[in-house]
Amino acid sequence: MKLWVLRHGEAEAQAASDAERRLTAHGREQVLRSAAHLLGEPLQAIIASPYARAQQTAALVHGALGFAEPVRTVQWLTPETDPQQVIAELDALGLEHLLLVSHQPLVGALVGLLEHGHYQSPAAMSTATLAELEGDWPLAGLMTLAGLHAA
Repeated sequence: MKLWVLRHGEAEAQAASDAERRLTAHGREQVLRSAAHLLGEPLQAIIASPYARAQQTAALVHGALGFAEPVRTVQWLTPETDPQQVIAELDALGLEHLLLVSHQPLVGALVGLLEHGHYQSPAAMSTATLAELEGDWPLAGLMTLAGLHAA
């Protein structure tokens, strides 16, 4: 299995709610730089948080890659979701190559948990950072961090 985890690009500092914060021009540029690392990868799905900045990030990646399938929006990729729930959802999907688009603190905690098997070493995931994980199954401590690409 190959799993990519992308934190959204830089977003506006303020909006009516956290969920409504949108990408800045710089954030859109960051996302496109990160998307370049996915060119030629055999993605089966792009799965994104419902928050505006994650939706915009996923749409930019989708367009840059010319990805045929629509972006899947799920409630289990919001900032405060328990990484164990994400792992259970990934297991249920049964896909081999997918991209998750989400937020801190979830992305750092998820990558750290998948790599190390605990929450003490979250991955440093600044805006538009792309983590590339490989392993037989999406289980805590059983995946290898193959790359961490900062935008």
